[in-house]
Formats: sequence, structure tokens, C-alpha cells
Amino acid sequence: MSELITAVPASITSFAATNVDDIVILTLLFSQVNATFQRRHIVTGQYLGFAALVLVSLPGFLGGLIMPQPWIGLLGLVPIAIGLGQLFNREEDEEADLPSAAPDTAFAGLLSPQSYGVAAVTFANGGDNIGIYMPLFASSELPNLMVTLGVFFSLVGVWCYTAYCLTRQPAIATRLTRYGSPCVPFVLIAIGAFILWDSGTLENQLLTVIAIATVYLCLVMLGRFQPPSEVEN
Repeated sequence: MSELITAVPASITSFAATNVDDIVILTLLFSQVNATFQRRHIVTGQYLGFAALVLVSLPGFLGGLIMPQPWIGLLGLVPIAIGLGQLFNREEDEEADLPSAAPDTAFAGLLSPQSYGVAAVTFANGGDNIGIYMPLFASSELPNLMVTLGVFFSLVGVWCYTAYCLTRQPAIATRLTRYGSPCVPFVLIAIGAFILWDSGTLENQLLTVIAIATVYLCLVMLGRFQPPSEVEN
């Protein structure tokens, strides 16, 4: 029972860390609502795109059924690497292409072209989601996975409602963009560390050495540290 309770805050943290940028995109989309591009298209598209991200990440859970848990925990290095990359390489923030606000089509049903356009944006913007969810799913047992998925899909609705409300508060949206994104790398690193710890990876000396060496190599590749040979020269 305690593990299920722990899964809730871990799921909320993981979702929030990987979807801060979606708040900005959703806010922009809701600001374009008109007669042919409606709120239901945005909500439906967001759920479709997020469901696709979850499906792509589920193989991590299947792998966790085969491999030992401490080795699966090494996947926690993925969100750490993503967090370090975002922390040290902030110069370019790609802007996702928004779907057309008023496509020329009479079909405005539940699965309309507008919804697919939003879904495509959500999926294309979800590279980090896959990198975080796959190790998170791999380190989870089936009951925990069900709780995590329930929290995730509930928060998709919360995200859509929050973004809609932000369209009425431009000042808040601006502050969220300015101060929310800089916190994301640190949250991703914390999630990765949690996965390493929760899986028992750091209790194994060999795996601990592998984890430390991997983080060091990431820092070297990012140009933060120089190998000892280069420092001496």
C-alpha cells in the first residue's frame, strides 16, 4: 500500500516536469479558438497525443518484467542526461508548429482533422516524455503502473483546464514561461535520482560505478568538465 501511495506524488512530479512546455503550447492553442477550431478539438487532440506517448513508452514496463530491478534502475540515467542537457544547453528552444486555427473543413466531429493536428503537436513535443516515462514504467510493478497511468490521464484534463484559464490571465502565462522552464532540468535530474535509488541500483557497487561514470561522461560531452589528460596539457 505504501508503494502505491508513493506512486502518486512520483507520477504527479514526472508529469509536471515533462509537460511544463505543453502548458505554453496549450495556452497558445486556446487563444486561437474560433468557430472551426474549438476547445473540444484541443482537449481531444491532447489526449490522443498523450496516449500515443504512453503507448510508445510501455515497452519499458515489459522490459522491467524480464530484467533485474537494479539493472532496470540504470534507465534513471536517461532523465538525468536529459536534465543536464537542458541545464547546460539553453540557447535554443524549438517552437512547435501550431496547427491551423481555421482549417477549411466541414467535419468538426470528435476525431476531426483539428484534433489530429493538436495530437501531432503533442506527440512531436513529447521526446522528453518518452525518455522519462520509459524508465519510470520499467521500475514499476503493475499496480503502480495502473496508478501512474490514472494520475497521468487525469492530469491531462487538469493541464487543459489550466491552460484555458491562463488565456484569461496573460501575465500569469508570461511568468510561467519565464520561471517554470528553468526549474524543469532540476526536476528531471531529481526524478532520475529517485529511479536509481528506488530500484536499488545504488546498492550495487558495480552499478553505482556505472552510474557515476555515465554522469561524468555526460558532463564531459556537454563541455562542463575536461578529462584529466586535457587539463594537464
